[in-house]
Amino acid sequence: MIVIAGVQTPEEHIHAIVETIEKEGLQAHVSRGSDRTIIGLIGSVEPKLAEHLRQMKGVENVVKISKSYKLASRDFHPENTVISINGVNIGGGELVIMGGPCAVESATQIDEIAALVKAAGAQVLRGGAFKPRTGPYSFQGTGVEGLIMMAEAGKKHDLLTITEVMTPEYVDICAEYADILQVGTRNMQNFDLLRKLGTCGKPVLLKRGFSSTYDEFLNAAEYILAGGNPNVMLCERGIRTFETYTRNTLDLSAIPVLQQLSHLPVISDPSHGTGRRELVVPMTKASVAAGADGLIIEMHTDPDNSMTGDGVQSLFPDQFADLLKDLELLAPAVGKTFHTPSTVS
Repeated sequence: MIVIAGVQTPEEHIHAIVETIEKEGLQAHVSRGSDRTIIGLIGSVEPKLAEHLRQMKGVENVVKISKSYKLASRDFHPENTVISINGVNIGGGELVIMGGPCAVESATQIDEIAALVKAAGAQVLRGGAFKPRTGPYSFQGTGVEGLIMMAEAGKKHDLLTITEVMTPEYVDICAEYADILQVGTRNMQNFDLLRKLGTCGKPVLLKRGFSSTYDEFLNAAEYILAGGNPNVMLCERGIRTFETYTRNTLDLSAIPVLQQLSHLPVISDPSHGTGRRELVVPMTKASVAAGADGLIIEMHTDPDNSMTGDGVQSLFPDQFADLLKDLELLAPAVGKTFHTPSTVS
């Protein structure tokens, strides 16, 4: 349920509404927009309370939200959430690019790639230190040492960093070294992990489970939001279908659908979404055309010898740079801004 108040409603009236809600043992979340203030109620609301709230000063309406997710719903938060991290705004008018290898392999490797990511115009360096693999004998990542390597490369080249966290026990250490924490498709419904991320204070990129519905995806985001962390990004990374030509099927319709249902920024992952290098470029452009707020793209200097074996979906540095130049031309067509270093005076 949400309480709708006018944007000019005095602060003392908002405070009185929140106090009334909390006296009933419910949670109240205040969201201030340009034309109204929304107060979301979390918990079971008795009809008597709803009627009382409707009669309070400053209240324009009380509306029941039928969706199982509340805080992630656009009904609760009509305006887009913009996540600001050291001058980079995700979810606003800026197209944000996250680029880098599937995994941090060495200090030399991640430093070299970070320089190329920065030179191409991306704002975020991606790289996994802990890798969830299908087989137990596959490369599992460089661990904490990899986090340190990536943090140093990001700082040296003035890039934000994003890395995947797999268990609640590793949230704090990953948060110490990375600017954004990523939840992979296999962990989208790892509820203990999501609860921990709700308390960590770092922005979270939540990837859609490869067999998950939009409703399940947004309810997973709700766990993080309900824990007190408002900085969540939704990432479409492809779903499992009957098709075997591609690694997954990138659900482009998820971008506008999620933007209709939710106020959270939407990121597209065309690398995992297709699993084929030759498809990453066109699906990146299609994602931007569909309205994505950002892209997370794999790029490697020697993809054929990648330690994860995912090189087949990684762009070469020149392909990555050329793609970003094309995005500079495409972004304005959908109301986004993006500039490569070569065009910035």
